[in-house]
Amino acid sequence: MTSIHPSSRFALREISLLTALACGAGFAAQAQTVPAAVQVAALKEIVVSGSRGEQSVDDIPQTIDVIDADDIEQGQIRDIRDAAKNIPNVSVRRAPARFGLAQGDTGREGNAGFNIRGLDGNRVLMMVDGIRIPRSYAFSPNSFGRDSVSIDLIKRIEIVKGPASALYGSDGIAGLVNFITYEPDDYLRDGKSLGGRASISYSGDNNESAVSGTIAGRVNEMLAWQLNLATSSGKELENRGDNSGTGFTRTVPNPQSDKTNSLLGKVVLTPTASQKHVITFEHVDKKSDYNLLTARSATVLDSYSSGKMDRDRLTWDARYKVDTVLTDNIQTVLSYQDAKSKDYTYERRTALPQERVRDTSYSERTLQASIQADKTIRTGANSAQKITYGLDHTSAKIENLQTGLVPPAGETFPLKRFPDTTETATAVYVQDEFMLGDWSVTPGVRADSFKIDAAQAGFPVPAVSMSGSAVSPKVGVIYRATSQWSFFGNYASGFRAPNAGQVNGFFQNLAGGYRTVPNPNLKPEKSRNVEFGVRARLEQLSFDTAVFYGRFKDLIQDGAIVSGAFGNPANPAVIQSINIDNATISGFEIKGDMNWGKFGDGKLSTPFSYGYTRGTVKNTGKPLDTIDPAKLSVGLKYETPSWDVRLDANHHSAKKFDDISAQTIAASPPAVPVAAAQFAVPSATTLDLTGQWRFSKTLRLNAGLINLTNKKYWNWSDVRGVAANSSFRDAYSQPGRYFNVSLVADF
Repeated sequence: MTSIHPSSRFALREISLLTALACGAGFAAQAQTVPAAVQVAALKEIVVSGSRGEQSVDDIPQTIDVIDADDIEQGQIRDIRDAAKNIPNVSVRRAPARFGLAQGDTGREGNAGFNIRGLDGNRVLMMVDGIRIPRSYAFSPNSFGRDSVSIDLIKRIEIVKGPASALYGSDGIAGLVNFITYEPDDYLRDGKSLGGRASISYSGDNNESAVSGTIAGRVNEMLAWQLNLATSSGKELENRGDNSGTGFTRTVPNPQSDKTNSLLGKVVLTPTASQKHVITFEHVDKKSDYNLLTARSATVLDSYSSGKMDRDRLTWDARYKVDTVLTDNIQTVLSYQDAKSKDYTYERRTALPQERVRDTSYSERTLQASIQADKTIRTGANSAQKITYGLDHTSAKIENLQTGLVPPAGETFPLKRFPDTTETATAVYVQDEFMLGDWSVTPGVRADSFKIDAAQAGFPVPAVSMSGSAVSPKVGVIYRATSQWSFFGNYASGFRAPNAGQVNGFFQNLAGGYRTVPNPNLKPEKSRNVEFGVRARLEQLSFDTAVFYGRFKDLIQDGAIVSGAFGNPANPAVIQSINIDNATISGFEIKGDMNWGKFGDGKLSTPFSYGYTRGTVKNTGKPLDTIDPAKLSVGLKYETPSWDVRLDANHHSAKKFDDISAQTIAASPPAVPVAAAQFAVPSATTLDLTGQWRFSKTLRLNAGLINLTNKKYWNWSDVRGVAANSSFRDAYSQPGRYFNVSLVADF
């Protein structure tokens, strides 16, 4: 008799319930369908990330989640953590800031980055307007996250799930997140020559207040411009802890102050009907100051820290309509980006040395250039093909430096954790979409070459340089069974080259009995993924559902002990980034909206989503610990011409103990760690009440009461490595009940 894992039984119940609800409602609603042309006009949503060109979501054979301007405003999304909240199989890690000068980096990265279907970190490609943003970097007590985006500048977020390597190259092995910024036309509708927007908001989870303003103008038919300015200030993210003392047992958040400033300037030139040039300058800077009360001890009297991030981008995006035998449209993009991050920590002690300082910086200066062309060929009354092809080139100069007072034992300041490195990548790609009646078939392939060139100067051990190449094929199929129902399938391969820190990471503390060394044999990660889905677009019901399966080879594990033992100077532990055996990830998700029709002056609808993922490391047979538990969201929304209100129930499934690979961990502190069971988060259901009041066509108020019942709960992504019997477990809990509000005015 076949046994079923308990968490699998839960998933099967949820899958069966939601699938039956969606399909049953679909068949019921099909009897009341409206003409297909009306439905398509009402539901068509254009994205650019799925195919490197404007295309309806329904015409892309892959799962894409879109968060548009209305979602951002009404959901009062302030950062990437808010953006991921209701997306199935997507999350953002945000651990509390509990780090020290020389040990631990917990929470230092802030909003660390996206997790898509169980893979996170640099395996997710993040972009702004198609331009890569800096990767995360972590080494010992230093950690730099990926929240270098200001949501005030963003009109749409597109999340592509599954490998994006065939179109965008390395770093897209898990998927991509593309932030699309505003353009002047977004403010200059109805023939206006001058327009804009102003907003003021408050978020109760971190006591953040924000102000933003935009002005856009059209000089003539050929020239338009835009300027966005935004600033915000906040404090530490709240939790449900109640111990406000000092030391590691403190559960109330460490005092923290955050400040963000952002600017977006655009000039749009349209010299002829066949040309468009967009010149963009983007600046984002974020600063956080911490009073590290959790780091105080019998020997540490005070500890303070600050983190700063600056990102500047200048992009020229030019598009031409050429109408030649080989090309209809050409797009060229040239972009330069300068990103810097800095961590500073001060510590005052009772013993000598009485003061210690660590000042660590990380920077990426990147040049990106691309040229892309497409050609549409009509081959019959119901058939055509669109060929898209292009060339990408990226060159990045990556540096790090640490200075301060009282360096680690055996080292002298200044020092580097990896050598200055130049990473380059060049690729050619082609995609051909065949449209044959009710069928669309889209094969594509990308050939990448990459090089990691490490400078030896100033680095204490031999630096490793490496190069390689990869070919990433894909193919997608869509079958439009009727005007309401369509089916899709997708196969995609992916790869991710190792980064400078993984190849050449170096640190040694021989007295402490450990050292980190470069790995010249590190190989790129590779993947093969398949996905099948169904889409329904009915009068009352719209839903998307998909099942997916992926095999991942040579995944890179950072911080692996390859020889020796900790604390043994005669045989010190040797630590490297290494490739591990294959892993598999599979799952299911569904999202949609049920329209119940008119009630009084408004209409009632139920948005819903559910995501479930499982992952296994093949060489051990153990679960993949980066997999989040299942997440179910069901809402009830009532909308009238002047106001709407929405109640959302979000169910966070428990993390089963036997679904954790590292079931026993080294609990810390105390100074001598003891074995303890990993904390497996319990299930929880939270309620959010939000609404919008539209005082006029140009003035609206958004408000929300989040976690209505003040539920105490934890997210699995935040508590990995926290012991079940930890005295400070509540420090990792999510905020309790809080209030959000914003006022937005258009002119």
